[in-house]
Formats: sequence, C-alpha cells, structure tokens
Amino acid sequence: MLTILGFAMIATFLVLIMMKKMSPIAALVLIPALFCVFVGKGAHLGDYVIEGVTSLAPTAAMLMFAIVYFGVMIDVGLFDPIVRGILKFAKADPMRIVVGTAVLAAIVSLDGDGSTTFMITVSAMYPLYKRLKMSLVVMTGVAAMANGVMNTLPWGGPTARAATALKLDASDIFVPMIPALLVGLLFVFVLSYVLGLRERKRLGVLTLDEVLEPQEAETVLVGAGGSGSGDDKVSMTKSTGGAGSGTDAEDTDDDFRGLDPNRDTLRPRLYWFNALLTVSLLTAMIMEWLPIPVLFLLGAALALTVNFPRIPDQRARLAAHADNVLNVSGMVFAAAVFTGVLQGTGMVDSMAKWMVDVIPEGMGPHMALVTGLLSLPLTYFMSNDGFYFGVLPVLAEAGAAHGVSPLEMARASLVGQPLHMSSPLVPAVYVLVGMAKVEFGDHTKFVVKWAAATCLVILAAGILFGII
Repeated sequence: MLTILGFAMIATFLVLIMMKKMSPIAALVLIPALFCVFVGKGAHLGDYVIEGVTSLAPTAAMLMFAIVYFGVMIDVGLFDPIVRGILKFAKADPMRIVVGTAVLAAIVSLDGDGSTTFMITVSAMYPLYKRLKMSLVVMTGVAAMANGVMNTLPWGGPTARAATALKLDASDIFVPMIPALLVGLLFVFVLSYVLGLRERKRLGVLTLDEVLEPQEAETVLVGAGGSGSGDDKVSMTKSTGGAGSGTDAEDTDDDFRGLDPNRDTLRPRLYWFNALLTVSLLTAMIMEWLPIPVLFLLGAALALTVNFPRIPDQRARLAAHADNVLNVSGMVFAAAVFTGVLQGTGMVDSMAKWMVDVIPEGMGPHMALVTGLLSLPLTYFMSNDGFYFGVLPVLAEAGAAHGVSPLEMARASLVGQPLHMSSPLVPAVYVLVGMAKVEFGDHTKFVVKWAAATCLVILAAGILFGII
C-alpha cells in the first residue's frame, strides 16, 4: 500500500504541475500533506515537515546567499565580458547560442555545484534568449542536461556517495567512466546543435542594429573587435511569435541589462577584485575549506560591503534580488515537506524495496545494466542520498551474488544523473527555472525525454567500452 501511495503521490504532483493546475510550491506542500493523511500518519505530519526542513535548511541558506552574491556580481558587471564573448561566438545565430549555453554550463559545472552553474549560465545567457525571443525552456533544458553529466565529478556528490555506500575509492569509480561520460556530453552538444537549428528555423532574421539598442550594438561590435561600421553587422534573429518562449513575460529593456554599459551599479575599477573573489570562493568550495552556506554568506557580505559601501545602496541591491531569493528559498522549504513525508512515512523505502523485488531472478548476471536503467526513475523520484545509501547497497549485494563487481554497480548507478538534475526534489532546478522565469511544468515536459535519452547514451557507451 505504501508503494502504491508513494507512486500515486509523485504522479499526482507531476500531473498537476505539468497541467498547470497548481503552482509548484502549493503542490509540494498540499499533495504530500493529503497523502500523509491517506497513509494514516496525519498526526505525525508536523514531525515529518520539521525533519525535512531541518535537513534542507543549509541548502536553502546556501541558495539565498548565493543568489545575493551572484546577483551583485551581475550588477557590478563581472559577467558582461562573458555575454559579449558568447555573442561574438554566436554571431547572433540561435544554433550557436544554444550550443554556447551547453558549453558554458558544462565548463561552469566544474565547480561541482548545480546552483552556482545555473546562476552563472542563466545570468550570461538569459539576456540573449530574451531579446531574441528564443525558447527559454531550451536554455533550461540544455543547461540541466550538461550539468547533469558533469555532476558525476568526484566532488559533485553522486560519485562520492556511491563510493561511501559501497566502500570504494571514488577515483576507481569515476576515472574508467570518463569515456562514457564524454560520449554523454558530446550527445548533449549534438542535441544542442539540433535544438539550435530548430530555433533558427522558427525565427526570422534581423541585423545586429535592429535587435540591440544603438548604444548596445556599438558596444558589442567594438567589444568584438569591430569598428561599429556597417561592415561589422552580423545576422540576428527575429521571433515570429511567442510560441515556445517558455514564459509569458513581456520583453523589456531591463532584460538585456547585461550589455548596458551605463547602468549605475557597474564597478569597473573593482572588476579584478570581484573576479578574484569569485575564483577564491569557487576554489574554497571545491577544496571544502568551509561549508558551502558559510562560504556564500561570507562572500555575499564581502561583495556587498566592498562594491556598495553605503548602506542605502546595499539595501537597494538586496531589494533588487529579493524576488529570486524568496521564490527559490520558498520552493526549497516546500520541497522539504514533500521529501519529509516521503521519507517519514516510509514510502520511499517501500518503493525502493518493491523496485528491487520485481527484478527477475534471471537478470542477476546483468545487475549492472539493471542498476543503470533503475537509476533513471529512482534518482528522479528520490534524493541522491536515498538512492545511493538506501537502494544501491541492496542492488550491489544482489549483483555480488551473481559475480557482478561493486565497481561496475557503482559506475552504473551514475547513469541517471542527467535526468536527476531536473527532479522536483533537487533544489538547484528551482534556481534554474526561477531565474529563467520558466514554469517548472514547462521545463519538465521539455527536458525529461531528452535527459532520459542522454542517460541511455551514457549507459550504452559504458557497455560498449566494457566499463559497465
């Protein structure tokens, strides 16, 4: 019964948000509360919610201060050269812009943190998508898949969890998986190319001067090495309508502020200080010198103090980013209700046990393949902690009985990460859709099929190369 109710609760949540019958925050709170009553444990709802909130509070704090930090970095112009550089590479071509999104997300993912990756990627790319009226769900989908592949880095989380759960060395798991993961990343780039071609076909053509304001066009052309003359014009695209935009928000000049050379928050004299601060922050995060929430708290405080010494200016910057902070932190705490009920009622354990029990006895020698396939739905419907510490050891034990090594099982368990990064239980995905102003349901409908295909490509490559 717990298994049925668990799957029913997840299915109800996904259907309601994809059909836009409820907002994600309301669905994350009300649906698990209702199912908690169905299970007969309504009296313990408060305990489950408090446990969930307690476990996700550090994540919420990290996201709050990370949004403030990167928001300030955007305000002061740290990412302006990135926007101009990508525009130069893209030459106003939607195909190149989509590929650039995937490349940027993959590079920034080297820091091992999904939230940071999405903040930087959306900050750099959103103005381009918005001004050209390109599909914003393409941006969120491509960024999530690229980050999902890179999330398998030893410091990204899943590999470390698998190594801990099975008492293995993380490098022994990850290093042999590199060829398969590279194939997966290449597939994301190829998919980005195809999606970009589709966007190019959907949109008409404009010149640079027609898309940008005159002052912005001159800035971009000069910054790209041109003189600003007619010979330096490049083709850009014009939307034939709002279809596929992923948002109903109106386009405004503020949406392209990343290339506005005259905004009063710019701090060109402090550019290298801000760059060094950001690199130091990411280095400290990778080296784990301090907990990530503490690092972003200190970084946000230092960035505000140095760039905006006057208290009214600091208040103005905090107010400017309050919407993003409230939306994302609210979503995380709402997700805490969902995860708290799933775990507290025992639904997640019952679902995992059922999935393991339904595996046919004859599949024993192929448990690595089974684990790879199971990693898609299981890491989507539960947290990485639940899968790697609760399910993987059971699967590994079943595999060991048929001669399948724990290393193969651990590698196969990483396959589902490109899909996992768009799970409603992953806080970082709310940063992605929140900053991109995309409905979570729209993102889910778009990305699930492509992310699942990416996972299967990685699994096939692992089997082909003899890694799994």
